[in-house]
Amino acid sequence: MLGVVSVGERLREARAPTTRLDLRLTRSPALEIFVWSRLAIWAGALLAFTWFEPNRHPNAERWDNEFLHDVGWVVDIWARWDSGWFLQIAEHGYASDPSRAPAFFPAYPALVGLLGRVLGGHFLVAGVIVSLVAGLLAFVLLYRLAEQRVGADAARRAVVYLALFPAALFLQAVYSESLFLLSAVAAFLFAERGRWLHAAGAAAVALLTRPVAIALLPALALLAWRSPRRRSALARLALAPASFLLYPLLLWQQVGDPLAFARAQDEWHRSLSPLGPLGGAWHGLEAAVAGIRQLVAGTGGRVYWPIEDADPMHAAAVNISAFAFLLLFAALTFVAWRRLGAPYGVYAALALAIPLSLPSERWPLLSLPRFGLVAFPLFLALAVVARSQRASTAVVGVSSLLLGIAVVQWALWQWVA
Repeated sequence: MLGVVSVGERLREARAPTTRLDLRLTRSPALEIFVWSRLAIWAGALLAFTWFEPNRHPNAERWDNEFLHDVGWVVDIWARWDSGWFLQIAEHGYASDPSRAPAFFPAYPALVGLLGRVLGGHFLVAGVIVSLVAGLLAFVLLYRLAEQRVGADAARRAVVYLALFPAALFLQAVYSESLFLLSAVAAFLFAERGRWLHAAGAAAVALLTRPVAIALLPALALLAWRSPRRRSALARLALAPASFLLYPLLLWQQVGDPLAFARAQDEWHRSLSPLGPLGGAWHGLEAAVAGIRQLVAGTGGRVYWPIEDADPMHAAAVNISAFAFLLLFAALTFVAWRRLGAPYGVYAALALAIPLSLPSERWPLLSLPRFGLVAFPLFLALAVVARSQRASTAVVGVSSLLLGIAVVQWALWQWVA
């Protein structure tokens, strides 16, 4: 009898994670990883700012004083570039710049605006807090999801690889990456546990955070299709795209154009390629080849990929590294599909295909590392592939080196994407 009771208790414990989402931080290695990685990145940014301050961007002081100054440089350092748009929307809405601001979706600036008003108008501080809280929860949920898919050891590696990814500095900056990552991981985790209404809610937040969230819908639909209650699951998931209508209604109310978010991409020099993602990949390859030729020619040679106001050697380094990330992401997408299943592979593939279909005119693979940052199946796949001590050490070492360079660039107001 005792044996039967013991077996029954173990079965109930095994089923328990499917009925609720465990957010107890003390039980997750993700908390420790998040804390030490964020502190290290923050310290690195402050050191770079004080050590290399004379080498900052020539316009850095003006930008700091104009719209990215709040409580002091220790916190203000996490507002750069697009942070100004998020803070502007959080404080003044989309009417402040109806042509370009709608490219930044409303969920993140809405949270920043709400918390900023609670904090007495400290919107930049609010942005950092929102990013840190969302990032912490994203780490915890990613560990939970990875643990049930690839095991505890691989789950820990996946979170470490995410924490040290070269674009991971955006997870504490006044950017929307943390909120999007949280909502994307939560949508998958809820779907895996059969909580379709919750999955739809998380997907709705993702759709209202970044355009690339549309990549979530086919992946979640695949998970719903496998559900014993297929019709109910699909019907509940349909609430996510329906919720996106809130954004056109908001734009209609604030700027009089419900489709302003679609037209805003033209203002940021992105256009749909006739070849879809193949077009972006091809232009990225062209830019990378031009970059290699530029490195061979040196600073005094012919300019192979001319970009206004950009040093040819810098352009070469950016284009080569972006294409290298594309090759890495493509390989990890294949691994994710094979080892984790079609839903994870579909999401990773579409999360890359969307920005590739809208290449930038000047930099074909602009911001690709940031797009890869929130395609979380890539990190699960990397944890599966780099499972030996030697491979893991190599991943951590290379990532840390590139992350350090990115943090220095960020601190000095050099463009990081």
